[in-house]
Amino acid sequence: MTIEMSDYPLLATIDEPHQLRSLAQDQLEQVSNELRQYLLNSVSKSSGHFASGLGAIELTVALHYVYNTPFDNLIWDVGHQAYGHKILTKRRDQLHSIRQKDGLHPFPWREESEYDVLSVGHSSTSISAALGMTVAAEKEGKGRKTVAVIGDGAMTAGMAFEALNHGGDIHKDMLIVLNDNEMSISENVGALNKHLAKLLSGSLYTGLKESSKRILNSIPPIKELASRAEEHIKGMVVPSTFFEELGFNYIGPIDGHDVNALVDTIRNMQHLKGPQILHVVTKKGKGYEQAEQDPIKYHAVPKFDPSSQSLPKSAPGLPTYSKVFGDWLCAMAEQDDKLVAITPAMREGSGMVEFSQRFPDKYFDVAIAEQHAVTFAAGLAIGGNHPVVAIYSSFLQRAYDQLIHDVAIQNLPVLFAIDRAGIVGADGPTHQGAFDLSFMRCIPNMVIMCPADESECRLMLTTGHKHNGPAAVRYPRGNAIGVELQPIDQTIEIGKGRVQRKGENVAILSFGTMLQVAVQAADEINASVADMRFAKPLDKTLIDDLAASHDYIVTVEDNAVAGGAGSAVNEYMLAQGYANKMLNIGLPDEFIKHGTQAEIHQELGIDAAGLIAKITGFCQG
Repeated sequence: MTIEMSDYPLLATIDEPHQLRSLAQDQLEQVSNELRQYLLNSVSKSSGHFASGLGAIELTVALHYVYNTPFDNLIWDVGHQAYGHKILTKRRDQLHSIRQKDGLHPFPWREESEYDVLSVGHSSTSISAALGMTVAAEKEGKGRKTVAVIGDGAMTAGMAFEALNHGGDIHKDMLIVLNDNEMSISENVGALNKHLAKLLSGSLYTGLKESSKRILNSIPPIKELASRAEEHIKGMVVPSTFFEELGFNYIGPIDGHDVNALVDTIRNMQHLKGPQILHVVTKKGKGYEQAEQDPIKYHAVPKFDPSSQSLPKSAPGLPTYSKVFGDWLCAMAEQDDKLVAITPAMREGSGMVEFSQRFPDKYFDVAIAEQHAVTFAAGLAIGGNHPVVAIYSSFLQRAYDQLIHDVAIQNLPVLFAIDRAGIVGADGPTHQGAFDLSFMRCIPNMVIMCPADESECRLMLTTGHKHNGPAAVRYPRGNAIGVELQPIDQTIEIGKGRVQRKGENVAILSFGTMLQVAVQAADEINASVADMRFAKPLDKTLIDDLAASHDYIVTVEDNAVAGGAGSAVNEYMLAQGYANKMLNIGLPDEFIKHGTQAEIHQELGIDAAGLIAKITGFCQG
């Protein structure tokens, strides 16, 4: 895809930030306008994260203009807003390949660019990493500066507050930019506040503040009075003294779309001593009306026509597994007054929109706080409720201690509806659901279910919901296969699989939605296929029967082979002294890069053709 750069006369001259820094400051507004238009044109033709990047354009330009990147450390939290950063850092002409196989990574990625100092994908890591880099830079002694950009949503996670608490305590020189795209404080953004931010970040104010503290230090009563007066004066022009209570100097909020005000303020703040917070107010989707009006819908977009008033609609087809879960949740809530559902800020992605509207008193969005979500569910279970935690596989990793300590040890009836299990696709290594079977299987009291289709998914959700202990149902991103659903109150026997196809010599034990490709492969090589259904507890009787009648046992799963469901089968068969030859097929011991699910499955040899080749080679070897 080629974009005509004659439409972007200033941006065309910028391949790296040092070229941006050679421009006059009065040219930055035009650079920002061109950068925003380029982002719009590129993403509309290729798909990708969108609204967040549009809202951070001026901030991106200002930071690269003031800081000497890549010598100075610029850290983006999550990275949804970092497309503009990629354009300015030698990747402009590759932006069309973002999130595609062998293309640009969807988030800042250390292997991709020297300008990406922290590989990211999950939220709220920026302040901790920035603090570590700040300490390292101080030890290095070369004057390297560090700035972290964190979105307001990421500030809801406990890790961000842990880092703020530590940063205020050790009092190192660093800047945190809070990129706030909410409208609640918009009235504070204007000429007066811009002037005050510049004043409060300037050398006159900070010099007077520090010298006053030194002079008054020997007179405690007057010092306390002066301190209180300063707090009250600043309290009239800034929304909160919360950050200052943690030990940070707080400036803002200022207009995050005024690039000159940003440059002036950031330039002042980079010379201040100690930890600094700059609070900027931006509008998600800025510059593109449809994204401004519906930033959630335009958070990540398919290819679209910028002149259209809406995104293209998906062709009608099979429901997604997320939709299957959302429908089950609504149906079960109609029957069970004690059901409550929890999500860590993934309402849309987890299929919970209808539930949140129909059952607002049963719905809890705890924001980006996975650890809290799990322990909150434990408290609800202790109180006699029936909690369902809807969470992505890769996000459950962040609450592993709570899963063990607060739910499993106490054997509490909490159901985990684990979305995005297995290969997810375009978001890459940080979002692949590669490890949930491995990290859950070793936890006592857990029941772990792997549905092969939407009917089993519904059956297992009900089974887990009615189970008097912790249970998990893991299902993939994407569409179901179109089988008829069972009644909402029907369950299956825990720990029981089923034989799906009878063959000879080779038995394929399939876990989850790999069943369809397992059957396709088995049809070619005349193998037996078992839909195992449960990774824990295993159907040992079924394994015994298959081991007795087949020479080769092959396990197939969309999870890491290391420690996964196949490993569970290995452990059991070794303990029984079986002599069958074993082959485990799943995800390799590496982090899986981005690409479509089909592309990744084919590359890893876990599509039907790949299974045939692997099993045939194994049996002939």
